[in-house]
Amino acid sequence: MLGQGGHAALTLMSLLLLLWHEAAPIEVPQDPKILQDLKQPPTIVKQSVKDYIVDPRDNIIIECEAKGNPVPTFSWRRNGKFFNIGKDPRVTMRKRSGTLEIGFRSGGRPEDYEGEYQCFANNEFGVALSNKILLRVSKAPLWPKEVLEPVMVTEGSPLVLPCNPPPGLPPPFIFWMNSAMTPILQDKRVSMGLNGDLYFSNVLAKDTHNDYSCNARFLFTHTIQQKNPFTLKVLTKEPYNDTSYNATDPYGGRKVAESTPTFLSPSGSESTKMVLRDEQLLLECIAAGLPTPTIKWFKKGGDLPGRKVKFENYNKTLKIVNVSEEDAGEYVCMANNHFGSIRHSIFVQVKAAPYWLDKPTNLVLAPDENGRLVCRANGNPKPNIQWLINGQPIDSSPLNPSRQVLGDTIIFRSVQIGGSSVYQCNASNQHGYLLANAFVSVLDMPPRMLGPKNQLIKVVENNRTFLDCPFFGSPLPELRWFKNGQGSGLDGGQYRVYINGTLEIKRARAEDEGTYTCVASSILGKAENQVRLEVKEPTRIVRAPEHQSAIRGSTARFDCKVKSDPSLPITVAWMKDDKPLYLGWRLKKDEESLTIPNVNEGDEGMYTCTVKSEIDQDSASARLTVLEEASLNPSVSSALPPDHPDPPMDLDLSDPAARSVRLTWIPGNDHRSPVTQFLVQFEEDHWEPGRWQNLSTYPGDLNSVILQLSPFVNYQFRVIAINSVGQSQPSRPSPRYKTSGAAPDAIPRGLRGWGSKKDNMEITWEPLLDLERNGRNLHYNVWWRLKDTGEEWSNVTTVGSKHVVHNTETYVPYEIKIQSQNEFGLGPESNVVVGYSGEDKPTDAPTDLSMSKVDSTKANIHWKPVDLDSVQGEFKEYRLYYWRESSLVPGLVVSKEKKTKGFYSTVAEPSGILSDLVPHSKYKMFMVVANNRFEGPPSNTVEFTTKEGVPDAPRFFRINRRSFDTIYLEWDKPLEPNGILIGYQLKYQTVNGSRVGRPQLETFLPNVTQFTLRLPDRSTRYKFYLSALTQVGAGEVYAEESPHFANEENFTDATGLVAPGREIWNLTVEPNSNYANVSWRHNFPAGSSEFVLEFTLDSDETMKVVPVKQQPPITVADLIAGAKYHLRVYSHELNSISSKSITFKTKAAYIDQVDIATQGWFIGLMCAIALIILILLIVCFIKRSRGGKYPVRDKKDLPLDPVDQKDQDGSFDYHSDEDNKPLQGSQTSLDGNVKESDDSLGEYGEAGDGQFNEDGSFIGQYTVKKDKDETEGNESSEATSPVNAIYSLA
Repeated sequence: MLGQGGHAALTLMSLLLLLWHEAAPIEVPQDPKILQDLKQPPTIVKQSVKDYIVDPRDNIIIECEAKGNPVPTFSWRRNGKFFNIGKDPRVTMRKRSGTLEIGFRSGGRPEDYEGEYQCFANNEFGVALSNKILLRVSKAPLWPKEVLEPVMVTEGSPLVLPCNPPPGLPPPFIFWMNSAMTPILQDKRVSMGLNGDLYFSNVLAKDTHNDYSCNARFLFTHTIQQKNPFTLKVLTKEPYNDTSYNATDPYGGRKVAESTPTFLSPSGSESTKMVLRDEQLLLECIAAGLPTPTIKWFKKGGDLPGRKVKFENYNKTLKIVNVSEEDAGEYVCMANNHFGSIRHSIFVQVKAAPYWLDKPTNLVLAPDENGRLVCRANGNPKPNIQWLINGQPIDSSPLNPSRQVLGDTIIFRSVQIGGSSVYQCNASNQHGYLLANAFVSVLDMPPRMLGPKNQLIKVVENNRTFLDCPFFGSPLPELRWFKNGQGSGLDGGQYRVYINGTLEIKRARAEDEGTYTCVASSILGKAENQVRLEVKEPTRIVRAPEHQSAIRGSTARFDCKVKSDPSLPITVAWMKDDKPLYLGWRLKKDEESLTIPNVNEGDEGMYTCTVKSEIDQDSASARLTVLEEASLNPSVSSALPPDHPDPPMDLDLSDPAARSVRLTWIPGNDHRSPVTQFLVQFEEDHWEPGRWQNLSTYPGDLNSVILQLSPFVNYQFRVIAINSVGQSQPSRPSPRYKTSGAAPDAIPRGLRGWGSKKDNMEITWEPLLDLERNGRNLHYNVWWRLKDTGEEWSNVTTVGSKHVVHNTETYVPYEIKIQSQNEFGLGPESNVVVGYSGEDKPTDAPTDLSMSKVDSTKANIHWKPVDLDSVQGEFKEYRLYYWRESSLVPGLVVSKEKKTKGFYSTVAEPSGILSDLVPHSKYKMFMVVANNRFEGPPSNTVEFTTKEGVPDAPRFFRINRRSFDTIYLEWDKPLEPNGILIGYQLKYQTVNGSRVGRPQLETFLPNVTQFTLRLPDRSTRYKFYLSALTQVGAGEVYAEESPHFANEENFTDATGLVAPGREIWNLTVEPNSNYANVSWRHNFPAGSSEFVLEFTLDSDETMKVVPVKQQPPITVADLIAGAKYHLRVYSHELNSISSKSITFKTKAAYIDQVDIATQGWFIGLMCAIALIILILLIVCFIKRSRGGKYPVRDKKDLPLDPVDQKDQDGSFDYHSDEDNKPLQGSQTSLDGNVKESDDSLGEYGEAGDGQFNEDGSFIGQYTVKKDKDETEGNESSEATSPVNAIYSLA
């Protein structure tokens, strides 16, 4: 409860907020040039945790790092008192840091340094504090010595073996083992509790052991302490035989008394548990009984939070992670067996250590500015907020008239240099505390530029462009942009200046090139920087590669013709299947194409041409399909292109399940383009029979998939194959498959509550989709209740999608939830949403509506707000109605149409800016407050007038040419003069391509709206810039370029004589597949005319314009093969003089028919065959010649042995086995064997040296050794013997 003082403080706070205007805090950029000069209070950037446990075997390191300018100095407090580091030789502080290191090499005990530590970082602008760090040394105490008597218990009875581990820091990890260091087997009957005790719901004879040992493992010291083991003896009424044990009868047939469940832990029928928010809640119920009881958990008044709950230790432990306030309540555990059940209630309270709602942040202000620090925290119980300044309570600090503390907020007004400090906010309750440092720095810094100087920016024509100009200063400077050092600042139109200094040019054009200057100015000075902008033509591919097929072994070629800005270097790169293409020795790349000779299967794939400049890039792709060699049939000599795939076949259903089925199919022919996807569609015969819908897509290498289906639907399926060309026809439908029904899975979407009247609330939702119904008889269960009242839910069941709650109060919140159900059961409940009942008309009107700072196009408005309770609905906006009552320009009639502008503001002293006003006008306005349905009564009506501004552009600006040397200009006054017109100004200059002449200026009185200009040369062209003038300055420019005229043939010169008529006639076209030869006739002077060829594509009416300067005929390339065009030719200077339009069609594309007789490989093959035939003829001729000269003596023509030896007397001895070779005239049989000649030398039976006369005739006799076996199968090699060849030629 607030006391009297509290009410007074709130009243004072409200009054201050009404009178106070807060400036936005300055954001200091993280720029090294700024930070090195920026003086700032210290900020803690690193510190040890609040609860700091250290290992006694290591040195102690307590961290504290801070930044600031000047570099901070550090000091420490221990247990609230100054800690003199210099007096303790074991303690050192790191350089340029506050981190403490405590070493024990020279002795000492770590326990002597336990305590609470706090770090202070100090410089001349303030003091920052660390958290209070509680330092404790880890402990691993020994188990107290004790003598444990044997534990005797009757079979079937419950038992608890206590552990009672020593209290370690941090607490040890507990586990039970036997003497063999094997863990005690735990199950539903035997388990360890949260306190470490070992619980037996009932003991069995087999539990008898003498080594039940509790162990504690200490994490820091990595040691394990072991309790003396328990000896357990189980008393049985009958002898126990361990061989007779089995799981179905653990008592081996012995009679053991069964019992109802009782709780071993916790005791009694109810208990309480307190847990902190965001921590872990562990609830435990361990029951005794025979048979072993089963544990179940539930929460009274609600469901267990499913996503956060886990059951552990065989359902004996309930675990909830990240506890929140809604987890509080009564939890019930129930233990039951077939003898009975028992319950225990645990009442869970959720408390909370403080947590941040609004953490204070650093505040940088300029002199005379206002600001605030806010520190909001929540917790349970509600935390106490305490402010400190430089580590001291703010109440004890010297009085500061520019600072006021109002609870969790500190307000600063008109701060001054020297007012920098560090403020600490401490939020604390009995469960913990939060400490935050936030400095207030009062900064004055002249404007400075942060970006690079004289930056060059290159952009692509017609693209959006951003020119950056990062700047800083305190107070925040005002930034303006200028182009080429002229003008009154760029903002509006195609320019937009952002708050960070960036200038946006919405669409860069060639005339936007130039030097842009950004100027940042404040009361402390100004700074400027320049950015040079160059506008470049885009880089684009004008002839892209196209999909093609190539026969293996042929040559493929992909085009990639590029057009780019001449001043930008470009690179062209090729990729295959999204990977860089390795050219190697075979592939050839030039500036406009990629050639792939001798195509093979490895060349198949997707080829991408990418062209890059330094500012943009373009790419295009095409697929190469490699085909096998064409058939010898000439009709199939050209490669077939890829085509749509055939539809899949033989659809089959298998593996039926409640919500799935397997669909299998056989893919069809892919027609030379691999299938990349299969699309599965379905049709159902209940909701939309006959309509095929997409179900899912699958990769092209699958032909058997599991389809996920909805319940209660009678399906049939079909499959569509997809390749790079497109989709196949659908397959034939599969057999029907009907899934079984189920309760709804879906929650109705779009649940909302809103009022259509002031005393009702309409609850609406989107009905479930047909395939979400899962069965017949669909209904919706709807619940609602007033929010935060705890009242019972009201509910209704309906088949529609709306329910109206009547007799509600005006605009009150309701909690709403919904659930669907069908004949198979209930669906899931929705989350609770908040809706509102209907709104009524606001009762109050804004007051004291007023204006300030009115200029030509905008004004600041101010008003006093209404009480938000009077809005009687959701506050939407303050709606300002304003209209132009009249213009201050005499005789100008204006529209009095009302306009509106909304302002959303809930501050105590709202204001806004009304923009887009017309200059030099009288306005009226009033304001209302609006909710979603109604407007309140109007405020007072205010009249105001806007100042004079610059005029709009002239209404029109025409350029007519009356003769070859005269231009006549005509214009009309602006639609909105925005003031009193004092005249017009006309700037003009000659233009010749990209070159412009010296600008000239003419001014005119306000009643002059025409001007005649003499041309020094009839071919001279001008660019004109016309603008109207008021006292404020020149208005929007209307730009035109000459000549811009029609009926040129009727122009007259100064003498009044008609110039001879100009004509273009006899237009003819000779089309080819991708180019055409164009010719025409004309009577324009030779060398002084320029023509334009205008091609219009008949299929889509796209136009191609080709300017030409040379005389006809002209060859025009880059046409589309087989396309129909319309063509006309007109004069570039005299646009109205044109030929008649003619229509022509280019020839269809063709594949060159290969003439085999002209192919190099064929010619080479024929030459080789001819050469072989010639050699054979020569050999035959040689043999014939020898046979004719020596018809009887051809037996002498024997080849020399390759190992002939010369005798000592100079004669030769021939040792060749003549019988191994057939003689001249012998025939070789078809099977390769030699048929013996009838004229064999063996007939002579002679031996001796063969001799020759000088003329080479035979005079001697042969020495021959006949060996028939060696002779068979060998052929004569005479044709290759050089000696025989010489003899034959003799």
